[in-house]
Amino acid sequence: MPADTRIAFTAAPELTTARLRLRAHRPSDLATCHAIWSDPDVVRYIGGRPSSVEETWRRMLTYAGLWSLLGYGYWAAEERQSGMHVGDIGLAEFERELEPSLRGMLEFGWVLARVVHGKGYASEAVAAIEAWRRAHLPGRRAVCIIAPDNRASIHVAEKAGFEKWCETTYHGEPTVVMTHAPLPDKGA
Repeated sequence: MPADTRIAFTAAPELTTARLRLRAHRPSDLATCHAIWSDPDVVRYIGGRPSSVEETWRRMLTYAGLWSLLGYGYWAAEERQSGMHVGDIGLAEFERELEPSLRGMLEFGWVLARVVHGKGYASEAVAAIEAWRRAHLPGRRAVCIIAPDNRASIHVAEKAGFEKWCETTYHGEPTVVMTHAPLPDKGA
């Protein structure tokens, strides 16, 4: 990563929306985070395999590490009214072995507890994070990768202004890559 892209955030800054508080993950989030990531309906399009407690803990450590190493990362999405941790949403650079390469791009990702699916929380949080990204990382291209059958996430991405860039394969599964500013096709 070029040195000039490093920003001064070492922990997730708090963002608020009408219904959500986006904050840094805490160790006490492990149970709710595991409940989300171990739900087969939630992970159906994200690898398809429920996570163990150990895998969930490592994911949470990754979230903290993103902020520490890159200056951006994932937020815990919490309902403002109930205080319940309902999802993980943010930006990353995962060095995926994917063609075309996403190296140097900010990859949006989101996962929400099944109990809040369909409430518009993903769109609300992605809009807040996109505003933060534009303010703090304006020169970085934003992308997201989504399973083609995941119509709900494709809708969230489109609502946030993402457009289909290309179709590819990731871990043997068909994958759609979306971006805010479509890139030319390879060979164009």
